[in-house]
Amino acid sequence: MSVLLRAPATPHHPELELRPWHDGDIPELIEVYRDPVLRHWTRHPVDDARDAHRWMVRSRQGWAAGRRFAFAVREPRRDGGDRLVATVVLKDVLPGRPHAEIGYWTAAWARGRGVAPRAVQAVTDWAFTRFAATGLTRLDLLHQVDNTASCRVAEKAGYPFQETLPARAPFPRDGHRHARHAAPHPGGDRG
Repeated sequence: MSVLLRAPATPHHPELELRPWHDGDIPELIEVYRDPVLRHWTRHPVDDARDAHRWMVRSRQGWAAGRRFAFAVREPRRDGGDRLVATVVLKDVLPGRPHAEIGYWTAAWARGRGVAPRAVQAVTDWAFTRFAATGLTRLDLLHQVDNTASCRVAEKAGYPFQETLPARAPFPRDGHRHARHAAPHPGGDRG
């Protein structure tokens, strides 16, 4: 499946391009994971080329199965080309299941510039459009309670706080669940 999404530019930052991961992203993926902050919040760190290849295989398998959709988020450079700035993943998409999960991380050099909320918004819009016919009506964004940056991203992306969830392995602390609901279809049931 070839999907290309765009997150609009802001007055101070360029448009973002979101596309499925490919092997050409491996060197940047390894570089991103050198960041100790990112490593603190992720379950599957990427230490070397072998880990990065596993990441790519998992990404391709998720797309092929139609259950997990991982996007590499790219930003143009001033000197030409582009750079990896984030990822957004739509997880646990199942026909007939009304909810799925959205997750993300941002590269250290891209934090604090609105990259994550814009990228999450782009995938959210795509998910609700692409999977409306299969019954998707809610997306959850989960994070540990002490990850205040993720709380801000969720709010900026239109995912209001819903509840605190008890800790569960592999996460040692309680978590927050933020949720976003699909807009009702025009002419739908007004019950």
